[in-house]
Amino acid sequence: MIARSEPTCRTCGRSLQGVQVSASRRSGTTDELGPDEPERENPDGSDLLAALLDGMDAALCAFDADGVVTHWNREAERILGWSADEAVGRRGLAGWAVRTADAEEVEGRLLSVMHAPGRQVHEFALLTKDGGRVLVRTQSAAVRGPDGKPAGVYCAFSEVHAQIDLERSIALSEALFEDASWGVVLVDVDLRPAVVNAHAARALGTGRTSVLGRPLGELLSQGVEELESALQHVLAEGAPPAPAEVWVTVRATEGEKRRCWRSGFLRLASPLAEEPVPLGVGWLFQDVTEAKQAEQEASLLRFRTQQLHRASRAAAECEDPAEAATVHLDFALAGFADHAVIDRVVGGALTDTQAEGPVRLVRVAATPSGAPGPSKLADLAGLPVRYAEGHPALQSVERVGALRASAGGAPPASGGAPPEAAREWALARQWPPDAVHALCAVLRSRGRTLGVVTFLRGAGRSAFERSDAMYAEDVAVRIAASLDLAGLSDEA
Repeated sequence: MIARSEPTCRTCGRSLQGVQVSASRRSGTTDELGPDEPERENPDGSDLLAALLDGMDAALCAFDADGVVTHWNREAERILGWSADEAVGRRGLAGWAVRTADAEEVEGRLLSVMHAPGRQVHEFALLTKDGGRVLVRTQSAAVRGPDGKPAGVYCAFSEVHAQIDLERSIALSEALFEDASWGVVLVDVDLRPAVVNAHAARALGTGRTSVLGRPLGELLSQGVEELESALQHVLAEGAPPAPAEVWVTVRATEGEKRRCWRSGFLRLASPLAEEPVPLGVGWLFQDVTEAKQAEQEASLLRFRTQQLHRASRAAAECEDPAEAATVHLDFALAGFADHAVIDRVVGGALTDTQAEGPVRLVRVAATPSGAPGPSKLADLAGLPVRYAEGHPALQSVERVGALRASAGGAPPASGGAPPEAAREWALARQWPPDAVHALCAVLRSRGRTLGVVTFLRGAGRSAFERSDAMYAEDVAVRIAASLDLAGLSDEA
């Protein structure tokens, strides 16, 4: 018979019997734990399960195959008032959590899930410990044992009104991000879009996924500062009391678009944190560009109509018809232009059939080119203005209509030429050096052309538009009538 030798350590000769050997995860070597050293304690699985069940937001109870309650968490205790000690171990729910008359139906529906696939949803009226009744919505599913056979049922339930509130919140969120007729954007704390609905994506001129995580400056060329300032204010101070109207310019594939968005903001905070932790800002907006433009146009039209009315009343009190012409010019300048000049055709009015030689114009009145002030009549020398061929005023007389022009040959919708080039452009046309945009309207009276009135704007204003030309023609009719009357007075 062979005797088995006891394993010993090669270095110290100690016996290794009873010594635990554990593998190190980092080095792959082994280290020795002596018999006197305590083993590492592992958390009890039942304690972990109890902590998980008690930390759930939903009430939970479980039954074994015989219908005996095996688990009961704190949320179930909060809703019904029965503690875990009072609930666990009871067979069924009859007489304490469910009325006896309803117990057979309720328990049958709960336990039937053991023999059905998936989960089942039911609504029951349960009893509270103090005798009240509460309507709950339950989700139940079978619990399988190691052999795969049904071992019991777990049931999660919550009060119906709380469940309905949750479902409404979820449905509202899904509707906002799918079917809303206004833009909805969730902006994170870095002021970058995190979620965008279809309407907002179309307004931004991009797709719903391509916009995510991009700075707002890549989507908007103007209005970014105002929008980011509003978002930062909401993160710091909360939602403003009323919607705000923000003008932006969107970078679209077909070109930049100027839009006005009526925006509402909501600060989003995590409901899971003990203290409010900002998750970002909910930004809801609606495009009101057309309405704002119509409102602005209506307001501008009312103002210009009032100016024409006031000018007519003031001009009616002027004894000199030429002075009345300058009154109309001064009233027209308010909110419309920075400078204006009136030029009259040399040699008298032109009929539509007259075309003898080039047209020459003489200055009649002009506004001061320096400090603002009323228009002044020109001297009586009657020297023609040195307008080069192709001058906008001459073209207006030849075409018998209004004409718009901007520095550098830029179209009226653009911003014009650089400052130095704009100055040269204005001086070459005998206009004040700060003029950038011009609008010439022909002076017509009794079927004849008397001259032309020119309105000028500086770099701080936008170019003249078609609606501006219509207003200038209305002013030109009144000026022409006054100048015609002045000519008749001179002939008399």
